[in-house]
Parts: sequence; C-alpha cells; structure tokens
Amino acid sequence: MGARELGLPETVPSAGLPGRVTIWEVGARDGLQNEQTVVPVEVKAEFLDRLADAGLTVLEATSFVSPKWVPQLADAEELLARLKPREGVKYPVLVPNERGLERALAAGRTDIAIFASATETFAHRNLNSTVDGQFERFEPVVARALDAGVRVRGYLSMCFGDPWEGAVDVDRVVRVSKRLLALGCFQLSLGDTIGVATPGQVERLLGALGDAGIGPGSLAVHFHDTYGQALSNTLAALRQGVSTVDSSAGGLGGCPYAESATGNLATEDLIWMLDGLGIEHGVDLGALVETSVWIAGRLGRPSPSRVVRALAK
Repeated sequence: MGARELGLPETVPSAGLPGRVTIWEVGARDGLQNEQTVVPVEVKAEFLDRLADAGLTVLEATSFVSPKWVPQLADAEELLARLKPREGVKYPVLVPNERGLERALAAGRTDIAIFASATETFAHRNLNSTVDGQFERFEPVVARALDAGVRVRGYLSMCFGDPWEGAVDVDRVVRVSKRLLALGCFQLSLGDTIGVATPGQVERLLGALGDAGIGPGSLAVHFHDTYGQALSNTLAALRQGVSTVDSSAGGLGGCPYAESATGNLATEDLIWMLDGLGIEHGVDLGALVETSVWIAGRLGRPSPSRVVRALAK
C-alpha cells in the first residue's frame, strides 16, 4: 500500500507550540554533498522539482563552494539554470566567500547563507580560519549581499558538541551568535553538527540566547540524528518558540568535515510529528515519501527515514 493510501497520525495538540512551522529543506544541498559518486544535474533538478511539488517552499539548492573541495556541487550554476521559478518558493544557496557571492549574484539568487563555527578546531578544519578570523571573511560578503538586496542566513555549527573539543560552552555560542546577527543575518540556524545534543541542552542554549536578547523569531534549528535525538531536540526547540526547522528529505546528509556526523533530521519524520501535534507546515507527506523513495533509488540505497520506510511498504 502506498503512502497516499495510509492515514496520518491522530492529531492531539499540545499547549505552548507554534501554530505553523517553516521547514527549511536542505536535502538537495546538505543531503547530497557527501555522495561519493556525482549525482547527475538532471537528477538534482528533478529532486528539487519534486520537493517543490510536495509543498516545500524553502529549498536550499546548492553551494557556491570551490569544486575542488566539494566536487558534488560543481554544477551549481547549471542546476540553478534548470529550475523553473515558482510563486512562493525560495531556493537559497550557501556562499563561503566573496567569490561565491559573485557567482550567486550572477545566478540571480535573492537568498544566501553563510556557514560559521562556534569552535576553534572546526573553524580551522572547515574554514581554514579561527572563530574571530571567520568574521573577516563574512563581513564583506554580508555587506555586499545586503547592498544588493539579498537576504542572508547564518549557519552556526558545533553549537552543542565538537568531536575534537568536546562539550561547547554556551556563552561561546551566544557570543558568536550575536556577532552573526549583528552582521545583518536575518536568521541564525543553530547546528548540532555531530548529533550529540539532548533536549535539556537545547532548552539551556535557547534560554541563554533569549537572555542575551536573541529571541526565537530570529532562530532556526538544525539537528543531526546520530544518537536518535533529532526529533526530541526539535520538539524542545518548538516549546521554546522556534518555528523554523531545518530537515532533509529522507534523512539524507551529514557533514564532510565531521566524520562522526550522520544524517540530518528526516523531513518526513518531522512532518509526522507536526501532523500529530496539529502544527501546520503545508507539505503533502505522501508526495514527499514518494520523492524520497525515488531519490533513494537513484542513490542505490534505502532511505534512513523511519517514516519513509513505514509508509513506503
């Protein structure tokens, strides 16, 4: 029986949660960037089209990183040229530096993201920089983007744990968060890059950010599911007022610079929980499951999403 014939979970609302959640879908970028075999550009384009058809309205499409570092994303310009503009659908791209911004602007992008680290070791390994030094790279990028009328999102990695440094000090995360928002980022996505966080840590960090004047309206969360905590951490964030959640169709993805990082929170698993809580999101779960089964077939392995496996039987 296909996903469309199966029922949704019983809806039992819970107090203190947002009425609607924006899903920031990262499957096409974060989900595919680690694939060892290059995925054909036409497959990537169809993947994005299918995700949009399913009702997702924020689709992180690609990154203008050097092909030398991430060969999978060498086709960024060609991929974006294949996408048909859709009313109400955004295709943000990741931009690592000024050269990446120039490419994004030439491709007509209106939404970009920069990628920062809360820890020194990851900043060195991922950005060949320091925590302070990374801002010297970001400042001209954000300034030029804002001058061009482009919205800038900030990703902050290693907010809860670092594979080389261990637990990450909350005050450090707050300091870096404040600096990213001060640059002009409209939103900050807090990343549990290696998936070690638990709900108490999420509540503590969001509380500390709130005390520092950073409310949930300018925050998103990005959880990896290494220890099976992504959904529980997401619920903890929702209870603190966060209403934007990053996830990846079928649970694809990881982090090329942190070997212990496994897949992102699966969008289907997130939607099943949101449906059960009566939280609006605008996505057709059946169509999304079919899309994840389709892309899993192209990648030659089953989807790790529990909801995909349950509904695709």
